[in-house]
Amino acid sequence: MNSILEQSRKNNPALGITGLLCVSEDLFIQVIEGGRDEVCDLFNAIVRDQRHQQVRLLIYEEIEVRQFGNWTMAQVNITKLNPSMLLKYFKRAELDPFSSSGKATLALLSDLIATGAIIGHRD
Repeated sequence: MNSILEQSRKNNPALGITGLLCVSEDLFIQVIEGGRDEVCDLFNAIVRDQRHQQVRLLIYEEIEVRQFGNWTMAQVNITKLNPSMLLKYFKRAELDPFSSSGKATLALLSDLIATGAIIGHRD
């Protein structure tokens, strides 16, 4: 985990990539922001990486403004969140992005920024 974050924080600035990595016990949610080609290339590299299993695209959209522009790759440990925050977006008080829309998962991550639940380097 730390090596992935370190590599992201090292490589992403040159690519113009920003984002967030959300971690639970056995699930990772990553937001990648940047140019279309750079985001596609990075996503494809993640899919090919043997360390990752069952990679799924939850939402892909053009954005007018970056939500995670201050981070080369921020980190959130979802296990330390108040369960009511998770219930706001999911059926149960657990991170389950497959039981709701990609927009709901993105809204949760935006709330995490607003509440200061972000860990890691801020650029």
